[in-house]
Amino acid sequence: MVTPEPRRARKRKEQPKERESSRVYAIVRCGGRQEKVALDEVVTVDKLAGAVGDSITLSALLVVDGDRVISDPAEIGRYQVTADIVGDAAGPKINMIHYRNKTGYRRRLGHRQKYTQVRITGIGTETKSKAKAGSKAKAEEED
Repeated sequence: MVTPEPRRARKRKEQPKERESSRVYAIVRCGGRQEKVALDEVVTVDKLAGAVGDSITLSALLVVDGDRVISDPAEIGRYQVTADIVGDAAGPKINMIHYRNKTGYRRRLGHRQKYTQVRITGIGTETKSKAKAGSKAKAEEED
């Protein structure tokens, strides 16, 4: 009797992973939730007061800058995340039906949660954010 050879697992090709440590991103609190945001990213958050194009400042809870993680409350207080309001959005329709058997009681309700879309324009200390804005203004003047 011949014993079969054991099956060998095929080796998967290793996909090159994008290094996230080279990017700057932050965890911000907005509308009672925490969101991970990066520069030039559009994020959907709970409804905010303001018109399209208005600039807002979000409080950072954690900042990752390359290999450096900043979570100390004393140091994170200097960092701010600025964003521009892109527009409004609505969530999916939620249907609620109340029904009681043998009584003729039926109620139907619907709900769509309102959201605001924001584009992250800056992550950094106050001096860095102002310096970036100043360099953009100078570049526009030269054009």
